[in-house]
Amino acid sequence: MPRVAALYRYPLKGFTPEPCEALSVLRSGQVAGDRVLGIRFADTEAPDNAWSRKTGMLALVNTPGLACLRVRFDAATLRLRIDLNDATLVDAPLDDQGRRRIADAVADYVLTLKENPLTDHPERLPLRVVGDGVTPRYHDSEAGEVTLHGRGSLAALARALSVAEISELRFRSNVAVDGLEAWEEQSWVGRKLRVGSVLFEAGKPKLRCLATHANPETGKRDLAVLETLTSAFG
Repeated sequence: MPRVAALYRYPLKGFTPEPCEALSVLRSGQVAGDRVLGIRFADTEAPDNAWSRKTGMLALVNTPGLACLRVRFDAATLRLRIDLNDATLVDAPLDDQGRRRIADAVADYVLTLKENPLTDHPERLPLRVVGDGVTPRYHDSEAGEVTLHGRGSLAALARALSVAEISELRFRSNVAVDGLEAWEEQSWVGRKLRVGSVLFEAGKPKLRCLATHANPETGKRDLAVLETLTSAFG
């Protein structure tokens, strides 16, 4: 029987997850506290309080080394802390000065990475921290749907990649489900399903991007996930 195995939200768009014991779903359909902040390029024209495509933001898709950072966001005090290994990269509130400190600290780190979207694009600096820390806004799609995957599908993908296992953190879902056959969750499209006390309607399969190639521990692109999904599973 399917069961919820893990829950995640991502306070800072494109960065590492926050494992959760429970999630709250807003009437608008988004997970509370999910993608409530983002780090945007200077030349992105979208207003700070508006959704935009991730191509205008710092994210794992363009900066795999972000996987090495650990994000802690205190929603009660609106304070963001980012750690690298055993050191704190930045710890600041979301006032104007704090946002500047966060953006500058992250930019300094990103510029040390071999693969980064800033070195050859100075027009993207300075970075800016966007979002009020409350409103879920910076998802891949403007609707900000709740996402899930079955761990059986990850096991099948690992076999196709000839690796022992593949971390579900690569896929950045809100809900991980045990007790399913590989790709069984794909058959739920268009159906109603209950997760905890919330009744959902399953939408379409989620398109994946290069963020899945980034190892969640090392920040290196080490597995050809997209190519394997296409060649092995269509």
